[in-house]
Amino acid sequence: MISNNKICISNNWQYFNENESNKVTINIPHNNVNVPYSYFDEKIYQIISYYEKNINIENDKKRIFLKFDGVMTAFTLYVNGKKLSEQRGGYIPHSIEITDYVKVGENKIFVEVDSTERNDIPPFGYVVDYLTFGGIYRDVWKYELDNTFIKNLFFKYEILEHNGTYGKVKCMPIIQVDCLNDENIDIIYNILNNKVDTNINVKKGVNRYNLNEIIIENVELWSIENPKMNLCNVTLISDTSKDNASINVGFRDLKILHNGIFINNEKIKLMGLNRHQSFPYVGYAMPKRVQEEDAIILKEELGLNTVRCSHYPQSTYFLDKCDNIGLLVLEEIPGWQHISKDESWRNQVLDDVKAMIERDYNHPSIITWGVRINESGDDEELYTKTNNLAKELDDTRLTSGVRCYEGSQLLEGIYTMNDFVHNGGEDILRNRKTCTNLDYSVPYMVTEFCGHIYPTKKIDCEEKLVEHALRHARVQSCCKLDDEILGAIGWCAFDYNTHFDFGSGDRICYHGVMDMFRMPKFASYVYKSQKDIKKEVVLEPLTYWSRGEKQMGIVFPIYVFTNCNSIELKLNNISKGIFKREKQNLDEKLSGLNNPPIVINTINGEWGASWTDAEFIGYDENNNIVGSKKFCASVTYEDIKVDMYSNELYCDRLDATRISVKAIDKEGNILPFISDSIDIEVYGDIEVIGLNRLNFIGGSIAFWVKSKVLNNKSTAAIKIKSFYGYEKKLEINLI
Repeated sequence: MISNNKICISNNWQYFNENESNKVTINIPHNNVNVPYSYFDEKIYQIISYYEKNINIENDKKRIFLKFDGVMTAFTLYVNGKKLSEQRGGYIPHSIEITDYVKVGENKIFVEVDSTERNDIPPFGYVVDYLTFGGIYRDVWKYELDNTFIKNLFFKYEILEHNGTYGKVKCMPIIQVDCLNDENIDIIYNILNNKVDTNINVKKGVNRYNLNEIIIENVELWSIENPKMNLCNVTLISDTSKDNASINVGFRDLKILHNGIFINNEKIKLMGLNRHQSFPYVGYAMPKRVQEEDAIILKEELGLNTVRCSHYPQSTYFLDKCDNIGLLVLEEIPGWQHISKDESWRNQVLDDVKAMIERDYNHPSIITWGVRINESGDDEELYTKTNNLAKELDDTRLTSGVRCYEGSQLLEGIYTMNDFVHNGGEDILRNRKTCTNLDYSVPYMVTEFCGHIYPTKKIDCEEKLVEHALRHARVQSCCKLDDEILGAIGWCAFDYNTHFDFGSGDRICYHGVMDMFRMPKFASYVYKSQKDIKKEVVLEPLTYWSRGEKQMGIVFPIYVFTNCNSIELKLNNISKGIFKREKQNLDEKLSGLNNPPIVINTINGEWGASWTDAEFIGYDENNNIVGSKKFCASVTYEDIKVDMYSNELYCDRLDATRISVKAIDKEGNILPFISDSIDIEVYGDIEVIGLNRLNFIGGSIAFWVKSKVLNNKSTAAIKIKSFYGYEKKLEINLI
């Protein structure tokens, strides 16, 4: 539902569960049980829980709806004691009309949430390599609408001609109207100062209607470098009803062919990572700002151009941010390998396809719909239906379906493949023909690599962290050199909690290029270093600069992931030479990267000799110094470095932001083996999400703070103190 006549009712619910009968006041997003960071039984959140709230109805002439953006995994709504039908599916929105169950004045809403792993709902039925945390974890809305209203708008368009930046666009909107009775209505939509007024006869029920076409000249196009969004306003007027809605639209010319993805005729090689929407302690239950921050990390910090929403539709707040910053998205239905024969389960798959596309149709960042269960086998009956349904709902995008074995039946427009062939040996990626078993060319994309083949913890030794980075680099390089591969999306962005069947035995898969707290491992620098140096200088030597961390006391070679043109190495302030990306020094397996790492290989004294300081100095193509990274010979713990994503939080809703803490030496380098901890104290109307005492993991840690939702504009404070006495204070404005 997209009507503007809505109110967010996520604040001040009463909550209790089958194990604890005492009611507590909570705000949504909410996780039914706080989970430990590791070593917990996932069954602790697989329970029945209850949410209740009183809502006020002022006008008995309106149609009243409740919309739940995300409830894991199924729920039953009761209104004033009357039971409504169960809603199934934890990753899709559910809109429920409650008009016949409410009265003017106060009304009691009661929600029974089933967060068990039910065999009649995907992704369940067998084992699943991720957790599906329980609760009402996305926002809840109340709609008060007239008899006839705008249920959805699908802003279909065609780029007739363009020069790459501006184009001529034919708009062909499709409106979905919910109407109690046959009626004649006026529809007015306005975009880019172009106003269209049309009259249509609508029939009782929920139906779609094509609106009048309109040609708009000189439209600024959406691209990953210039993600231009435009506001479209729509108004519905009849004798009995009036409604309005607003959506954001980005116009881009998208073509996906066997030889590339083209946006506005510019060929884009996809370079991305997979994302799970989970976080420490609260699982899925993070608010808008945190969802947006994840998109910012992926695009602006790591420099990716693509993310895969594995393995389910993710927050609209995350997708909105992808639209606004130019991060391409592969979105897919919930599931993991298992296909059930149960009719109810299979029908839910189709419901998921429909709900995903109807919810997210207007996002320009989304380039394909994933309509197969991740890594599942062939099922011609089911996947013919999912593909046909997707094409019926949206004929502007190709479908895809992620598989993990060769020769899978191709019913989709893109053959998407999880390719884990690279285990450190010579084989890096299989070619298109090998994976598809097809003698003709089709669009082909790698949607996972690395991951479980080489799980790497942030606390692992330097050599393993380096090899982890090199494996990501080799695959991305190989992909860049192969014109038959549209791009490669690594597994994965962030470590994540999982079932006991997987991971390291502690309920964590350490597959990310960042840890669960969004703190970087060496592998993240592979992606970061591919940025344009004009946007940000990246200079990241993959070393702890210590004799004795690597086998045999060897320090070199050192891979420097950088977008600098050359690197000068100084030891004890004496230059050891300038190192460039010359062919003879370049690792052939990394040559396809836009910015292959610069390999520095020299000798820094024999075992037992005195150790020295080091400095890596970065030069641009004009031999100007643009960056420097120094390492101490004698490393001591000097301070903690604290960074906060936002110093503002909303006080009228649940809001949160991330704060990172690093234990550093005098040059600002992280101390990877520090055993210190931090205590967090907060003052004012904020709370720490999770624990107030945290241990550094590999020299760093992060946490989130949230607002208390008291409508109290004020200033709050955070004090972070390490066990060793280092202290920092921060302020947050509650607005």
